[in-house]
Amino acid sequence: MKERIEGAFVALGTFDGLHVGHKAVITAEKTEYQRKIVLMFNEHPLVRLKGENPGELITQEKSKTILEKWGVTPEYIDFSEICDLSPEAFVDEILVKKYNAKALACGFNYHFGKNAGADSRTLMSLCAEREIKITIVDAVEFEDEPVSSSRIRKAIADGDMKSAQLMLGRYFSYDFPVMHGDKRGRILGSPTINQFFTEDFTVPGFGVYASFTKVHGEIYPSVTNIGIRPTIGNSEKRSETHIIGFEGDIYGERPEVFLVEKIRGEMQFSSLEELSNRIAKDREMALQILKGESVCEF
Repeated sequence: MKERIEGAFVALGTFDGLHVGHKAVITAEKTEYQRKIVLMFNEHPLVRLKGENPGELITQEKSKTILEKWGVTPEYIDFSEICDLSPEAFVDEILVKKYNAKALACGFNYHFGKNAGADSRTLMSLCAEREIKITIVDAVEFEDEPVSSSRIRKAIADGDMKSAQLMLGRYFSYDFPVMHGDKRGRILGSPTINQFFTEDFTVPGFGVYASFTKVHGEIYPSVTNIGIRPTIGNSEKRSETHIIGFEGDIYGERPEVFLVEKIRGEMQFSSLEELSNRIAKDREMALQILKGESVCEF
């Protein structure tokens, strides 16, 4: 076993989706250090800068699981703690003094310091002066453009789950608690679980999706409706998933739903019978789509 080098490797970035570009930065350093750290924000920087969250792509619980698989430890910091620091103070007070950084990695477009006035070239210069190793990671591209969280959000909003999957490196998923609904799915012959998106989470384009659902460690094929259920007369955004082949009470638990492919947009039906017939058709279409798919989480 190789002896670990004293100090820490620190990966720098916003890391708001843990997509393939983020992974390239986080896994850039192959040398073994005593600690491998990913500097994470407690909330998205835009919450402080603009008073709004652009939409989370991953829950904190899921991000911790992924980072563990990648062999790194998240260190959470408030953006307010660093946003007004000079570039020199950020390196000296945060990276060196607080985390004992001996090696860093960041993306080609990384900015830091007060008003985001410093970039990766500035960081490279500061690291050279302090004898800190640094790796600047080039863009990871998808369809000839750099992968970014904003592109992934747009793909999800458009219901383009294949593009989102290729940029994330995994299916877009969520694991919100199962809440009680009106049990209308049971009446229609397709019992469902209801999950509600938090205000700061990215909501997929309304419609019906072929999906997988992870319950108690097992993966099941499923079909998921995202929307407000216009036929029922409801205006609350929700994820409603029929898990094929699973029976059981999982209220309060956090099954993970992976959206694979959009089957159709949200529709309003003239009767519950018409809705029931369409649900049966959606289920068959979902099973056909999922035949050639499997869950690769990371």
